[in-house]
Amino acid sequence: MNKDSEYLTVEQLASTLQVPKGTIYAWRYKGYGPHGVSIGRFVRYRRSEVERWINEISTENKH
Repeated sequence: MNKDSEYLTVEQLASTLQVPKGTIYAWRYKGYGPHGVSIGRFVRYRRSEVERWINEISTENKH
């Protein structure tokens, strides 16, 4: 599996962004944050989508 198709768990995403797991769940509930994929009862985040989202909000904050 290459890095772009790697999936992160909620715990891994929270660690990467240095926010509590609850923040990730709250963002998902509110429709904010990187797009997550439901796989059965689990939510996963594609690393490339997380990086895209970070770049998007970084650009928005510069204006």
